[in-house]
Amino acid sequence: MCLAIPMKLISCDGAQGTAENAGLRVNVMLTLVPNAQIGDFVLIHAGYALTIIDEDEALDSLAVLSDLGMLKE
Repeated sequence: MCLAIPMKLISCDGAQGTAENAGLRVNVMLTLVPNAQIGDFVLIHAGYALTIIDEDEALDSLAVLSDLGMLKE
């Protein structure tokens, strides 16, 4: 099973960017979401932003993952 984590895009530089969640920052490839902009929530898996998602959906998903103990607080 694979899991994609919602993260907020905090920087973009061409096909690369940085996303953040709970203080954790990761470098991500943006080739699958060329229209992503700083401030967007994106689903991250294996170093790639897979899709842009709605902020409410991202926050709901993060709450569930937190309740399951799958996120660092």
